[in-house]
Amino acid sequence: MEEKHQRIREIMERELSCSAHEMEHVARVYNLCLRLAESEPEVDLDVLKTAALLHDIARVKEFEDKTGTVDHAVLGAEMADKILRELGYPEEKIAAVKHCIANHRYRGRSKPQSKEAKILFDADKLDAIGGVGVARSFMIAGQYGQTIYSDTPVDEYVRKNVFGGELVGGIREMSEHSPNLEFEIKFKRIPDKLFTEKAKEIAQERIEFMTRFFERLRREINGEM
Repeated sequence: MEEKHQRIREIMERELSCSAHEMEHVARVYNLCLRLAESEPEVDLDVLKTAALLHDIARVKEFEDKTGTVDHAVLGAEMADKILRELGYPEEKIAAVKHCIANHRYRGRSKPQSKEAKILFDADKLDAIGGVGVARSFMIAGQYGQTIYSDTPVDEYVRKNVFGGELVGGIREMSEHSPNLEFEIKFKRIPDKLFTEKAKEIAQERIEFMTRFFERLRREINGEM
């Protein structure tokens, strides 16, 4: 099994080029999955580890899409199917891994049902918040030429630059986005979306840190301190 996981890692390294969704992100999510699994009974670690390694395999393809129609979770499940078959995974394992991948994204319409899928969802969301979340948001800001702070009202911004005009929609034009807007429309809402008790506990502390950070950033930019 370790040999198969190593081959998957090599495939992922070839697929990923987005600065905030590189193999370091995959490794953090993988380790968070194992940490959360310690508090959950009867977890299929083979399914969880494999899904954690493959969960963002289609992320670059979604970033390169300008139509807003490519869902990296759905496409990623399809790409994983081919890879896992070539590696000789049994049908039940392939189906379980695909379910995890297809249902891991925050802005997805479907919800994770299996224990492994819920753990992957939670681990992936935890890596978007806290100190790492702040760092990743500014990496993305630099990548797309965003400002470090935007004072555009959230409701107005969502109407203009989010597909469907809903909080769960994808971003229409990434250059008009900003880290604090991502915090408002996504990050601070993450704790309410999590499934495992351990993830909720970790998320609360991480969100408190981010709230303090973005409030201080706002005050410094406005010359209040």
